[in-house]
Amino acid sequence: MQLAAPLDAWLEPLRRICESAADAIMKYYRPGENQVHRSKLDSSPLTAADLAAHHILLEGLQVFGLPVLSEESGEDIQQQRHDWQRYWLVDPLDGTREFLDATDEFTVNIALIDQGRAVFGMIAVPVQGSIYCGAPGQGAWKYLGENWQPIGIRALDQTGVVLTSRRHRGERLDAWLEQAARGLECIERHYIGSALKFCLLAEGQADFYPRYSPCCEWDTAAGQALLEAAGGLLVDFEGRALSYNQRDTLLNPHFLAVGDPGHALWRDLLLP
Repeated sequence: MQLAAPLDAWLEPLRRICESAADAIMKYYRPGENQVHRSKLDSSPLTAADLAAHHILLEGLQVFGLPVLSEESGEDIQQQRHDWQRYWLVDPLDGTREFLDATDEFTVNIALIDQGRAVFGMIAVPVQGSIYCGAPGQGAWKYLGENWQPIGIRALDQTGVVLTSRRHRGERLDAWLEQAARGLECIERHYIGSALKFCLLAEGQADFYPRYSPCCEWDTAAGQALLEAAGGLLVDFEGRALSYNQRDTLLNPHFLAVGDPGHALWRDLLLP
């Protein structure tokens, strides 16, 4: 695999950092036990695994000389971000509820943001022992065992695989699925947690991921970079690529992740 500087020199250190965070999470992965450390202000759970991965990522990423914004960062850091042009955006444990429910569908997300764009993404899937990474315009890869293998999106045919969350449903999503069904002979809907959905899109195992429920920038940045690097796209429902650190809030707009942007159908699926 080839990445432009400085990512070429950063790749292996980043992989080791990501693996260390994933290993730390797995030390706490005990299905059947209540592991909630406390609830955050938004009522989402926080576990010792979240905090362990958070501290590993903060310490490891410091060597690259860029600021780090984590889901577990304090309010002071979240305010400082407005002055940053280039920084790391991380989710130490994306899918904490999946972690607690022992679905195996949780990830470690690391993204490099440069002037509002996700220019590199790395996602570890701790239970699988796999790591995905990609840089738009440079390619996407999966690390399993000891080798990086190139990955890419698949062409959409008349059977579309749609990825959605188990926890987030509603009328708008139902309307989107009805519209998609008009353009395809068959739709398979798979319930998947966390940024693992982006990994499946990027390696050609699925076609769409519509999102009408709240999520934050650290939930999508690494996945967007990976998906775009693999040939897909991530847009809001006006067809604009998601941007980062451009708004007062860290909440994303509703969006559609597309595996095959060469197929015209996705433009018909930009429902409000």
